Amino acid sequence: MTILQAIVFGIVQGIGEFLPISSTAHIILVPWLLGWKDPGNVFDVALHLGTAAAVILFFIKDWLRLIHAGFTHPKTTDGRLFWILVATTIPGGLAGVLLDKHMESLRNPAVIGVMLILMGVVLYAADKFGKREINVEHIGLKRGFIVGVSQAFAVIPGVSRSGVTISVGRLLGMTREGIARFTFLMSAPIILADGLYHAKDLGNVPIDKAPFITAILTSAIVGALSIKFLLNYLRNEGFGIFAVYRFVLGAAVIGIYFFRQ
Repeated sequence: MTILQAIVFGIVQGIGEFLPISSTAHIILVPWLLGWKDPGNVFDVALHLGTAAAVILFFIKDWLRLIHAGFTHPKTTDGRLFWILVATTIPGGLAGVLLDKHMESLRNPAVIGVMLILMGVVLYAADKFGKREINVEHIGLKRGFIVGVSQAFAVIPGVSRSGVTISVGRLLGMTREGIARFTFLMSAPIILADGLYHAKDLGNVPIDKAPFITAILTSAIVGALSIKFLLNYLRNEGFGIFAVYRFVLGAAVIGIYFFRQ
């Protein structure tokens, strides 16, 4: 892994983790398209640690406020939201641990292309027909838990954690900015746990420190910028542009895949 490759993967991870376009799909497709070696578990850990740092630090004030309220005033709006976030993290974490090892057969570019398109349709429809009534503070346990359970589908390459949770949240009547903020808050422990979970497999695997650190820093910086961009963008715009991107990329991937056969 060269420094340049580490930077490219960091940029891809930082953008794909938080925009509804699937970071997993892009991390698989980049080496497939460019003829690079698969980055492997070492850089998967680095990339997830970077984006975990991005979302935790970006919302650090929110997290400190929510944690304090959760343990001192659990019946307040912030206190309830904290415990809702705790509850919604559980199904996503379990899905990652139990299903991740069974997803290898779906890491095929043609399958990823199809999933990019299908999820693009879902995202567009959910955003177009979903109501805009409920903000993050009023999500409620039942609605929040349904959004949390939907994370299980994110183990499928091409689906996207933010894509599926945003789609479900919009169908449940949440505002665009509200479900995006809830998705980011909910993703922090999941992304961190994912990175640490895969870190257990590293053992005595040699790590090239310079690219490893570069990947962490790049994905962290780009991830924070992606979060800021999306929250600002959603104040006036919808998710249509991301659905179009998924359609175009999915079609291109399918075409290239069959052209190479």
